[in-house]
Amino acid sequence: MTLQADAAYRALTTRDARFDGRLFVGVTSTGIYCRPVCRVRTPRRENCRFFANAAQAEAGGFRPCLRCRPELAPGLSLTDSSQVLAQQAALMLENAAHEGRDPALPEVAARLGVTDRHLRRIFATAHGVTPIDYLTTQRLLLAKRLLTDTALPVTQVALASGFGSLRRFNAAFVERYRLSPSALRRDGGAAAPAPAASAGTTSLRLAYRPPYDVPGVVTFFANRALAGVEAVDGLALRRTLAVEHRGEGLAGWIEARFEPLRHEVRLSLAPSLLPALGTVVQRVRQSLDLDADPAQIDPVLALVPGAQREGVRLPGAIDGFESAARVILGQQVTVAAARTLTRRLVERFGEPVETPFAGLDRLFPSARTIATADPEVIGKLGIVRQRVRALQALAQAMAEGRLALHRAAPLQSTLEALHELPGIGDWSAQLIAMRALAWPDAWPATDIGILNALGTRDVKLAAQQSEAWRPWRAYAVMKLWLNLE
Repeated sequence: MTLQADAAYRALTTRDARFDGRLFVGVTSTGIYCRPVCRVRTPRRENCRFFANAAQAEAGGFRPCLRCRPELAPGLSLTDSSQVLAQQAALMLENAAHEGRDPALPEVAARLGVTDRHLRRIFATAHGVTPIDYLTTQRLLLAKRLLTDTALPVTQVALASGFGSLRRFNAAFVERYRLSPSALRRDGGAAAPAPAASAGTTSLRLAYRPPYDVPGVVTFFANRALAGVEAVDGLALRRTLAVEHRGEGLAGWIEARFEPLRHEVRLSLAPSLLPALGTVVQRVRQSLDLDADPAQIDPVLALVPGAQREGVRLPGAIDGFESAARVILGQQVTVAAARTLTRRLVERFGEPVETPFAGLDRLFPSARTIATADPEVIGKLGIVRQRVRALQALAQAMAEGRLALHRAAPLQSTLEALHELPGIGDWSAQLIAMRALAWPDAWPATDIGILNALGTRDVKLAAQQSEAWRPWRAYAVMKLWLNLE
């Protein structure tokens, strides 16, 4: 992103939420950097320096604002561009930071098919900082959120944000932010604590760029809500969730409630999931597509037939295996039939979990559980043999770590791995890329919903028409689907 200082300053003075997460301002008179939506008094133009990301601001010697909290800003979704490799590397580093892992740069480079030297070069060109600086910023912003919004001990905060020791954490925090973690928690920042959904829970704010098609997203999830696992209540989306964090299995529930006037989602979660808060936040952001930039997407979607919808989002996967399994179970059947088959799978293999919400009491079965299940038992649920085979092959690949399904997974190698599994053709692979990998240009060419919305049965004709919608064809799919619902 090339920042034009005058345009950036106009975005700051108008507090334009469309630039939130795409623009940060460092104020030389205070040494603090803010989001463009910050409600403090607007600094003078000559005191402002503008940055494309938080890591650049911190590399410039600025520390994050305690009021607007840069760690709450929406991120950037992956797009099909000349910088895609650097963007993919940034997603991998961000994902590792939120999972509390310490990735080796040569390992990241190898997964992307380049040398670590080349990765450093293109990363610095695209993001203006080194990969290590970028990773450190992500870790510290996660730690800042944990310190501000939870009661986790400082030692656990250090581990959850990927620091190998409390000493390293304290040193990095003091160097970047010029105050200790305990001092930040003692001061508490300027924002009032977020109200929790119930006693003992934690509540966080997740920002997005307007416009956001809240009715479309809520309708999409409501039509596919899985009894026992998911529920929609007005503007609140609730579900059970199991995550693996630092070798430990955690289970609980989450609630994501839209607050359209604030351009935010209020996320509440069970105390049992707090150690994996970074992972949960990332998954919710992907599931609700909170990092999308409508300013880039909406002009392209205006070319898509059907009623105009502003702020179309791409509902993603909060769990990669669950999303892919539901795609398999949805092969050649209606949405309602797929939901019925999936509900039977949950009732037979899902583990019980306690939540404060009536009817929300089951976890989606893990990949390991499905991989080791008797195929005859799965077949008795009404799932045909071909899909049982595909489901268990997918589960086996994920349980063994041969396949990862999240937005930081490399696209091409993941698609190739999916195509190698029995029973997964291009339609399934594209839908999995769309939901689990958050790939914005996915195009399940033979999807009957797409063809119905376009008024044709000619797959080639529909594909030719879709070329005008690149690199946002997955968003075009969502618009076409929503126009049918």
